[in-house]
Amino acid sequence: MQVTRLFHLTIGDHRRPSVTDARGADVVQRRAAGRPPVTTPKSQPRRPITVYECDTCGTRAVGEQYCTECTTFMRRVGTGGTCPHCDEAVTLVELFSEDVAGSTS
Repeated sequence: MQVTRLFHLTIGDHRRPSVTDARGADVVQRRAAGRPPVTTPKSQPRRPITVYECDTCGTRAVGEQYCTECTTFMRRVGTGGTCPHCDEAVTLVELFSEDVAGSTS
């Protein structure tokens, strides 16, 4: 009798996987093929790279949802950050639309 790496023979000649995992047979098949199990990267929070704008006063902030001037919550404008030249909160859409509009003139 030949015993494979991932299966062992038990009494009654029933085959059982020697590697048990919550992900099931896919893990056994990937290990049999010599490939590591598939892992997904952890998701990152979006708030630190999100630009918010106050509807009342127009103040913008990166990563802050609460307007301290109006004591209200701001709305999400988009993904972005602070401008390296003026430290104003800008979105990526605004940066790319200005760049494209400026280069076509």
